[in-house]
Amino acid sequence: MISLHHNIWLLIICCAFSFGVEIEQLPSPRSLCGEGPHWDQATQSLYYIDIEGPEATILRYDYGENKTYAATVENVPLMTFVLPIENSTDEFLVGGQYAAKVIRWDGKSAKGEFVRDAFEVDKIDTNRFNDAKCDAAGRFYGGTMRYRECNGPFTDVANASFYTFDRDHGLKQSKQNVFISNGLTWVGDKFYYIDSCTHDIKEYDYNSVNGELSNERIIFTLRENGKVPEYIFDGMTSDVDGNLFIATYDGYKVMKINPKSGELLAEYKLPAGQITSVAFGGPNLDILFVTSASKGSPPAEAGHLFKITGLETKGKAGNKIKL
Repeated sequence: MISLHHNIWLLIICCAFSFGVEIEQLPSPRSLCGEGPHWDQATQSLYYIDIEGPEATILRYDYGENKTYAATVENVPLMTFVLPIENSTDEFLVGGQYAAKVIRWDGKSAKGEFVRDAFEVDKIDTNRFNDAKCDAAGRFYGGTMRYRECNGPFTDVANASFYTFDRDHGLKQSKQNVFISNGLTWVGDKFYYIDSCTHDIKEYDYNSVNGELSNERIIFTLRENGKVPEYIFDGMTSDVDGNLFIATYDGYKVMKINPKSGELLAEYKLPAGQITSVAFGGPNLDILFVTSASKGSPPAEAGHLFKITGLETKGKAGNKIKL
């Protein structure tokens, strides 16, 4: 159990006329790479992962207690995402290197338990699972990535993939030639997706009946005159108004974008640079939780969990997976 002091920063907002927004660092361990936030409304908890600590760790921020609990799982050396499993209170699907694994954790103990492998994607030694979520029907959407940064070597090789899985039809490879499969979210009959190294956000038509994606198109890009900024898009979520909220790795900010107009509506500045992902939560689903990383020589706040309040909007709780 982690209980730390926290600080509050008043937010400087660019490109928006909105006041009363605050950022707060929550009591949380300092993750090397905090990722995959998932809000569970039933338990009023935010689950997330530290992918790259000394041992991969599953974490739970308890909203009522304002405390974060953490656990490692024996025989599961890598966890990249966490999805609660439908009709269970203590079982989760987590991403390993190739296999999506079922684990059991009570949300407080320092150790979790490996249960079984659920399904497995293509075995490529240079790749691992990355971000994943479920749609409202409990279908899995998630992908893999290379063990490289976007501006590092071998970024000319896009050999990762994006997959869907449902318990009736199994695993399907939906997209190939991916660098870093990352942020994903749904807005009505549209699906939004980020491959971090392409520096853009793609929109697809989403069929809620069968889960199929079609008609790929770019709705926002970071490229200007062929150049890209020093940061990349990472995790993503959306609000009830259909706007996208995107974490920026090495960008010190969360961006709010209208996908219909392609307009940048706001930038929410944070005291940590490596912003990894975002998820709405809280009793009224109006708190934006933000995960971060602490690689290299970052500010002291880096790697902690944050919340942004006063956004005057709300999102949706995470969906559980059906296995």
